[in-house]
Amino acid sequence: MNNTAKRRQSVIKDLSLAPYGHKKLEWVQQFMPVLNILRQEFEETHPLANRTIACCLHLEAKTGYLLQTLQAAGADVIACASNPLSTQDDVVAALVDSGITVYAIHGESTEEYERFLAMMLDCEPDAIIDDGADVVTTLHKDRPEQAQRIIGGCEETTTGIVRLKSMDQGQALQFPMMAVNDAYMKYLFDNRYGTGQSVWDGINRTTNLVAAGKDVVVVGYGWCGKGVSMRARGLGARVIVTEIDPIKANEAIMDGFRVMPMAEAARHGDIFITVTGNVNVIRKEHMEVMKDNAIMANAGHFDVEISKDDLSALAASSRGLKNNIEEFVMADGRRLYLLAEGRLVNLAAGDGHPAEVMDLSFSLQALSLLYVIQNRERLSNHVYNVPAEIDRRVARLKLQADGVQIDQLTSEQAAYLASWDTNL
Repeated sequence: MNNTAKRRQSVIKDLSLAPYGHKKLEWVQQFMPVLNILRQEFEETHPLANRTIACCLHLEAKTGYLLQTLQAAGADVIACASNPLSTQDDVVAALVDSGITVYAIHGESTEEYERFLAMMLDCEPDAIIDDGADVVTTLHKDRPEQAQRIIGGCEETTTGIVRLKSMDQGQALQFPMMAVNDAYMKYLFDNRYGTGQSVWDGINRTTNLVAAGKDVVVVGYGWCGKGVSMRARGLGARVIVTEIDPIKANEAIMDGFRVMPMAEAARHGDIFITVTGNVNVIRKEHMEVMKDNAIMANAGHFDVEISKDDLSALAASSRGLKNNIEEFVMADGRRLYLLAEGRLVNLAAGDGHPAEVMDLSFSLQALSLLYVIQNRERLSNHVYNVPAEIDRRVARLKLQADGVQIDQLTSEQAAYLASWDTNL
């Protein structure tokens, strides 16, 4: 156990939950072979020795194993939760038992969330891993002097990268950040296959309703929206996509989905899933025309995509029906349902992305964090894409772990591709 972590007092629900949390961590470790390879390497080289790393993430088993991997690299790891409903108290207890400092409790209030984030930053981290850019924005708004001492960090969500790029464009960013979400091995797999599966896992286990034969409205056709739509079709649903981007709208049509404005889709949908990273994409005028028993769920990072204020204002009454389902009865008797308080349904009402998928994303996180720390002197205060060599290394390690071999270019082929003036 790290001596510094020993001296700190974590704030968690119950340390006695640790034994079951350790079992969860053991389970996911078996299905995260790339991170296992990196952990073994880190245990020998300790590339993060004498570094304090602050991580604001969904604190469940797969993320927990990333934190343990960073610890194996020699880091003093401190963590807080990026979402109050995704925290698994038993996993948090196991992490603290492993010597990691954690400030997180499932269901924590907004005030507690902000206090825990501040406590994590009080530990004076050298670098950060963020999920939604709350750590970065807090440093810049409330702790500008501390921000100047940060080496840099990584961000893994679309929402967070949008915020960071806005700071970058405004020349406000005080340290370099790596846009892990934009790496090929992240969005092609995590956003599409991870979100596609885990969103439906959260919806199905919460509602226990069939998707087949229903009209599912997917709001946003980015990589997450593609995954949600693909899995909805696989479950037998009729999929409607709403978009603001004409290119993505054309792509959805080519993929075989109906595309229409939200004002029209609102009249048809049985299940609505938001994946935009934007605010109030489902709001009053849409709720006013929804069918009786319409279900709304959010798969974007923040709970702002479905207007909860409008829903409450329109409702004559509301009540919690079962865990993660709230019923809102409209004045005309229609019943609308909101899942998981409008928070990330796959994590608040499920266990998040599959371990095999997060293995790729978290390997990118670990390697990108190392890259920022090791190359700080030549990095400016900007948002950077993950270097291609890191992306490809994770891809190669995944194939290696799966026992898959691929072809390589012959010298003739390499020369042909490198030349514009060839006689072949």
